Amino acid sequence: MTEIVLMSDPRVAAIPVRECGDPLVDVRSGSSLLVDARKQDPADAFAHLREGVRDRLLEAQALLPRGVRLLFVEGYRPPALQRTYFEEYADRLRTANPDWQAEQVHSAASRYVSPPEIAPHSAGAAVDLTLADTGGRELDLGTRMNASPEESAGACYTDAPGISREARANRKLLGSVLTAAGLVNYPTEWWHWSFGDRYWAMATGAAAALYGPRELARPVPLEHS
Repeated sequence: MTEIVLMSDPRVAAIPVRECGDPLVDVRSGSSLLVDARKQDPADAFAHLREGVRDRLLEAQALLPRGVRLLFVEGYRPPALQRTYFEEYADRLRTANPDWQAEQVHSAASRYVSPPEIAPHSAGAAVDLTLADTGGRELDLGTRMNASPEESAGACYTDAPGISREARANRKLLGSVLTAAGLVNYPTEWWHWSFGDRYWAMATGAAAALYGPRELARPVPLEHS
C-alpha cells in the first residue's frame, strides 16, 4: 500500500509559501458549478475559492461525461473555524482514547481535519466536492461526504477496499478529471481536493505553495454625509 502522508507530517509544514495573490472568488458568480448549501455560513465564506482553483474546477467539469456534474460543497474556511473544527475532533479522539499521547492525538486528528496552521481550506486552496447528476442528486461514492474514519470504518479513505463497484467507478471518475485539471487528493478523504497549498506542493514536488492562509475581506460600508 502506498504511504499516506498526513497533513500533520513535518514535511508538509516545512514547505514555504510564496503567495501569488490570487483573489478569493465566489464560485456561484459567473460559473456553471452546482453548489450545495449544507455548509453555508452567514458570511457565505464556504462558497469562496482562490480564482486559480475555481478555474481548474471548471476545467475538470468540462471533462465529465454528459449527465454528470461536480457538486461543490465547501471551499474556503476561515482560520478560526478551522481551529474550532480541529480542536473539537481532537477532543473527541482524546476522550475515546485516554491512553494516547498528544502527538498521537494530533496525528490522528489530521486524518480528518487539517491542523489550523497549514489547512488548505483556510488558504482558499481546497474544496470538498462530489459527483451528482444534472438535477443535483449525489452519485454513490461509497460513504457520505465528511464521514470520519471512525464512522465509516475507514471507507472514507480514497483507496479503501470493500466499497461497491459503482462507488469505486465514481471515485475513479472524480479523481481522473480533478487530477487532469491539476488538483491533488488528500487520501484519507475521497472528497477533499486542492491546488496551490502546501500539501499540493508536497505531492507534486513544487518548491513552494502558491497560497497561504488568509481572511475573507469584508465590503467596507459606505459613509453617509
